[in-house]
Amino acid sequence: MLIPTLFRKLAAACGVTLLAAAPALAAPSCKEDPALAKAFAQADARGTFVLLDGQTGALVCHDALRAEAGFLPASTYKIPNSAIALETGVASGPDFALPWDSRRNPRQDWWPQAWAQDQTLATALPNSVVWFYQELARRIGAKRMQAYVDRFDYGNRNIGGSIDQFWLTGDLRISALQQVKFLQRFYTGMLGVSQRSTQIVKDAIVLERSDAYRLSGKTGWARLGEAAGDQVGWLVGYLEQGGKVYFYALNMDMRKPEHAAARLGITKAILRERGLMR
Repeated sequence: MLIPTLFRKLAAACGVTLLAAAPALAAPSCKEDPALAKAFAQADARGTFVLLDGQTGALVCHDALRAEAGFLPASTYKIPNSAIALETGVASGPDFALPWDSRRNPRQDWWPQAWAQDQTLATALPNSVVWFYQELARRIGAKRMQAYVDRFDYGNRNIGGSIDQFWLTGDLRISALQQVKFLQRFYTGMLGVSQRSTQIVKDAIVLERSDAYRLSGKTGWARLGEAAGDQVGWLVGYLEQGGKVYFYALNMDMRKPEHAAARLGITKAILRERGLMR
């Protein structure tokens, strides 16, 4: 149209910058389910929960805005870290062992008892042993690690910071929505990882099982042991039941000691609320 064109030319001549119309807010990428808030309220917790139906692709969540926000993955990164170590040959299998070096990795007051001893991949993953995975990362090296993070399309793909800290205190960030989509690719063999490596990791992250279901998952706690700074807890994984699979990701503010156990409690309460667990 002529008038808008002339107006733009006049504005440019006068040194005036025209602001483009603000885009409409994007619709949330998961459907809010008000029923999910109950489990968080009962635990006096603030956080988000995302549930992906592996059969239909349907996504439901609590707090859709937070579900899209990126956080340090903390020890949830042990899932891809394990797969990468196996694929590169840094770890030969579940029995691959590393001795605990108390001088290089002195025991901290906040350490679980299980960390202060020699480890295998099969013990270090379920026990979330940080020093073991830091050593794996150093042996993998930044170049190979970045290549796999890119291949996996993991979070923001940024491994800035030291090679043994980027998922703990560095630049890597991932959202709850990205977590469930990564887990789906991992579970269904879409990461380009061998079936053997995938199965080794799957076997190590089973949390509980019954005749009716199998619940798998990995916890994480960003900035654990730090006196200051926001601490964020994770639990991510999947539920297998009745020949179906459902992927989930929870992250929450860790404001009191009880919130450590609340991650699993909230997750199971939500899965029961939706009729997926008994």
